[in-house]
Amino acid sequence: MTRALLTLILMTISVQQPDTGKNLKMANAHMIHSTGTFEVKIALTDHAPDSTLASHSIDKQYRGDLEATAKGEMLSAGDPATGNGGYVAIERVTGKLAGKAGTFALIQYGIMVSGSAPQMTVTIVPGSGTGALAGITGSMTIIIVNGKHSYALDYSLAGVN
Repeated sequence: MTRALLTLILMTISVQQPDTGKNLKMANAHMIHSTGTFEVKIALTDHAPDSTLASHSIDKQYRGDLEATAKGEMLSAGDPATGNGGYVAIERVTGKLAGKAGTFALIQYGIMVSGSAPQMTVTIVPGSGTGALAGITGSMTIIIVNGKHSYALDYSLAGVN
């Protein structure tokens, strides 16, 4: 597995439809929609358990409704020559969301099958919120157009109506 597959997966993702939290069973939750841009640096690391996987560090800077930094880890596998592969990643986001300070974790996975549109899911890890973001749930849509990254974050905070 090489960085080429990861680049192939990330560059072919365009607009993904957001998971509005239906799978998170957020009964009576009021969803808040936030948007902005982000920059990401992904670097190959040596954390992979064997040569069939590649590991990467993630370093992000979010701007917009989410003013934050994020650090994370990613594992990827597949065959870039055939356009098939996938990855899993988790990152800790630290900063302010709509003026509320705290942290939360995002978990994501992406799958690419040759001849099909790539699929990506990004979800806020339940129970990961701290500070004013304690109780946060929801999902993020990553949008990549002409190499520029933006996000749409649909979330709910416990006790916010």
